[in-house]
Amino acid sequence: MDRLRAIMDALMTSDSVSVAELAAQHGVSEMTIRRDLDELAQQGVARRIRGGAQSLLLRGEEPPFGVREHEATDDKRRIATEVAGLLADGEAIVLDGGTTTLAVARELHDRRLTVLPLALQSVQALSTAPRIRLVLPGGEVRHGELNITGPLTVNAIASLRFDTAVIGCCGLSAEHGMTAHNLEDVAVKQAAIASARRVVVAADSSKFRQTAFATVCPPAGIDVLVTDAGIPRDQHDALTAAGVTVRVAS
Repeated sequence: MDRLRAIMDALMTSDSVSVAELAAQHGVSEMTIRRDLDELAQQGVARRIRGGAQSLLLRGEEPPFGVREHEATDDKRRIATEVAGLLADGEAIVLDGGTTTLAVARELHDRRLTVLPLALQSVQALSTAPRIRLVLPGGEVRHGELNITGPLTVNAIASLRFDTAVIGCCGLSAEHGMTAHNLEDVAVKQAAIASARRVVVAADSSKFRQTAFATVCPPAGIDVLVTDAGIPRDQHDALTAAGVTVRVAS
């Protein structure tokens, strides 16, 4: 049934769906949607919750970098500006790969910082920065994403100490912490977190609708989260209660 397929697709891009929203979207009664969700629960792809259903599916792949770079561009630019404002001149920064952290790299172009970028896009963005001390890690370049990964990268990060790690993610929630799709990326992110005095996560609010394959760290591993106004209120409150400083870029 096309409607069931559409609901499954919605569950693959969001951790939960609402009966009322689905009924309005598909032009059917809420009773019909409840029956659909009951069927999906029987198939093991959803768990029924009050007012809707929760996904039991993980999103195993992320869209290509070139697609993600053009999503939520205004939010990412505001987040990047907020992150840059948290950094003091003279700091040593390890800068994760990803589209939001690329926006951060562009914001840092005229700053006086030491930066170790973990993606070739950020290397290029900072290569002409007049006052950036650019330090490059060893490692392999992951096709498509152009993230620098592997044991050489992990060892290079572990041999250094940073004031701040600016980390991106594929998924984020108070329940599951920070998650990512690629296991090699997870190892690099964890090395960056372990080598930094402060961890700043830059994530637009779409990340709160996703849970990726592998755990990077629990909320307790995050010092500051910079996101946009779309962060769900329950996530904002739960992350704050877990000790994370949540800054909403405006």
